[in-house]
Amino acid sequence: MIAHELSHIKDYDTRLMAIVAVLVGSVAILADWFTHSMFWGGRDDRESRNSRGIFMILAVILAILSPIIATLIQLAISRRREFLADANAAYLTRFPNGLADALEKLNSSRRTGSFASTATAHLFIVNPFKGKDAVSWLSGLFSTHPPIEERVALLRKM
Repeated sequence: MIAHELSHIKDYDTRLMAIVAVLVGSVAILADWFTHSMFWGGRDDRESRNSRGIFMILAVILAILSPIIATLIQLAISRRREFLADANAAYLTRFPNGLADALEKLNSSRRTGSFASTATAHLFIVNPFKGKDAVSWLSGLFSTHPPIEERVALLRKM
């Protein structure tokens, strides 16, 4: 497990995720700015009023969808970096079964992270919300870590 965490440090994952978080925040701010400018800004001549309706609908759709899509991209990058850290840890220790065994042991724990929140979920080694949400493709989209079973299977193949 230490090799896994050292791999995150070696690969500058904290810096990468900080940059991704800034980009996601920028997308949200731009969507908000665009929405506000469509509703409360600009000229008020006849041509502007005719085309403003289409742009207002587009602005509302973009304001709703763009932050969600940006967040999904951020979470997907986070899951990919976990796979990379697993692979680097296996390379570093030359013992992928050790990490696989440790992940299985952590996964079999009955304790849940009652003190965890969605803001701190990415800091945990395994999903702190075990048993709280159904395993589905939708919950997988909003997860910061890939499923343990998937990670263990890939480590066992190495």
